[in-house]
Amino acid sequence: MDIQNVMIVGSGLMGSGIAQVCAQAGISVILNDVSQPALDKALKTIEWSIGKLVEKGKLPEPKDVIMSRIITSCGYESGRDVDLAIEAIYENMELKQEVFRKLDQTCDSRTLIASNTSSIPITELAAVTKRPEQVLGIHFFSPVPMMQAVEVIKGVSTSDDTAMTGKAFVKKIGKEPIMVNRDVAGFVINRINFPSTIEAMDLVEHGVATIEDIDKGLRLAAGRKMGIFETGDMVGLDVTYGAMMSMYHETGDPRFYPPLLLRRKVKAGQLGRKTGKGWYDYNPDGTRKES
Repeated sequence: MDIQNVMIVGSGLMGSGIAQVCAQAGISVILNDVSQPALDKALKTIEWSIGKLVEKGKLPEPKDVIMSRIITSCGYESGRDVDLAIEAIYENMELKQEVFRKLDQTCDSRTLIASNTSSIPITELAAVTKRPEQVLGIHFFSPVPMMQAVEVIKGVSTSDDTAMTGKAFVKKIGKEPIMVNRDVAGFVINRINFPSTIEAMDLVEHGVATIEDIDKGLRLAAGRKMGIFETGDMVGLDVTYGAMMSMYHETGDPRFYPPLLLRRKVKAGQLGRKTGKGWYDYNPDGTRKES
């Protein structure tokens, strides 16, 4: 199947980013959320991002042409005939399973259903549908328009055809697929990244180095575009916490248990850019305050 149209459930940072890269690739998009104000906010963010790329000459089409491929919806019926539906909501098993049930009931029998989860097993999401062989993981990394890697994950029942369609879709939108052939918690990249992220938090908690110096060191010595803490603020500390807890509960491995410092910040509501304070402090326009 050649993916021509998609429905994306969830218009937050990840969902809006996925909508943007799909529209840029010529794919028709239905962006879904529970409230119109959330969708309006997402459209403004997408329009701003596309505008910047057009100004820099990185997109071959005008902004208005790309934006015209995105429509919004607060219901599921509008996505009945899409080729692919992607769930991109908060990392919560019960909420995601409810979305999968609704998509399974609403979408055409040929529609593939995917999750953008960073840690929840695809097999458990597929189990609540009547089409587990057509369910897969398509895990984007933040910020979606900039990051090239996308994990394509097979659940226990995911068919080879479904996985290959997912791989072709990722290539079609200009990304590079990372094929994950076993449905393990955290998949591939997060299983590698989270232990180092946790170690960085522990180093700060024990006064070994500052947040600023760790981020600077990772940019200069490890070739990262953004440090661990800069990335964490952009993604959201609550999202990181939720993914780590999901991996910990799934594996029982203490390596993935969120450090005390992260747990305290989440409880204090210091979630990153979206709250104005996380590992760093932010101005109302989202720019970082000078320390």
